[in-house]
Amino acid sequence: MDITENAELSQDELFEHHRFTASKGQEPLRVDKFLMNFIENATRNKIQQAAKQGHIWVNNTIVKQNYKVKAGDDVKVMFEHPPYEFLLTPEDIPLDIVYEDETLLVVNKAAGMVVHPGHGNYSGTLINALVHHFDNLPNNSSERPGLVHRIDKDTSGLLVIAKTEKAMTHLAKQFFDKSSEREYLALVWGNISDDEGTIEGHLARNPKNRLQMIVFPEGDHGKDAVTHYKVIERLGYVTLVSCKLETGRTHQIRVHMKYIGHTLFNDERYGGNKILKGTTFTKYKQFVENAFKILPRQALHAKTLGFEHPETGQFLKFDSELPQDMMDCIEKWRNYAKHSEQ
Repeated sequence: MDITENAELSQDELFEHHRFTASKGQEPLRVDKFLMNFIENATRNKIQQAAKQGHIWVNNTIVKQNYKVKAGDDVKVMFEHPPYEFLLTPEDIPLDIVYEDETLLVVNKAAGMVVHPGHGNYSGTLINALVHHFDNLPNNSSERPGLVHRIDKDTSGLLVIAKTEKAMTHLAKQFFDKSSEREYLALVWGNISDDEGTIEGHLARNPKNRLQMIVFPEGDHGKDAVTHYKVIERLGYVTLVSCKLETGRTHQIRVHMKYIGHTLFNDERYGGNKILKGTTFTKYKQFVENAFKILPRQALHAKTLGFEHPETGQFLKFDSELPQDMMDCIEKWRNYAKHSEQ
């Protein structure tokens, strides 16, 4: 969040960077604390600086940092420059290209790489790399060049990128119609009771923590989400599972697995970076801490991707190896499970 602008400007001279409407159940809460719950990578100090400089507006009026947000309030953060995510800088970042032709390419994204610029991540993203390597990529509905779908920063794996307008439209429709195929491998806490199953439940932002999604099992709140899972290997206190997406919602696998009591291993945002299953022995605690160090992210990899080629109509399917950090972590648990059985 940039806080260097001059505050003496009218609203129509400023650019909206963030906008949130306080929910019906919102208890009165200082606006700086309220925004901390909503804006990723923002510090309290930066928000307070923005407030001092007149960049925080509530119901179209500039407010101070101690303003109490109430239900229904329209909260905006306004600056003199456009949001950085619209200022795309080409960057010479290597890409792991699995397949490429005139119409599209498939890339294997490393864990830790953000897919598109956003609050707090304005460089080093997949899109910064794409606009360096390719000219005239078509924009999607969010004005993001080439992007048909996305995966989280700390999830590794396959993504298809459109190089033409026709490919963008055709591929986006396949994802919308659920005719594309996506399989992920996840290491989750606990021993899943069923060998396979389907998780259903609408997903929406958690009103108490805007950085999380949660399941709403009944009613129409949120967007419908369906995940089919199958156990690949049982490793004692953790399980390796295959998850096939019928829908592709934000954090879908992470939230669905937590919903059935099996949070992803080392998924910090959803509490998987704590010891959720196992013994109280100090030795075991040390073992898990070491496993967290080997895999310092959520244990999720977009392994396979299938779709119909926009030009030829042929169904293409791509597979990728598990990255080394996930393989090493799984092997560590495999050895632990064998040792525990003796």
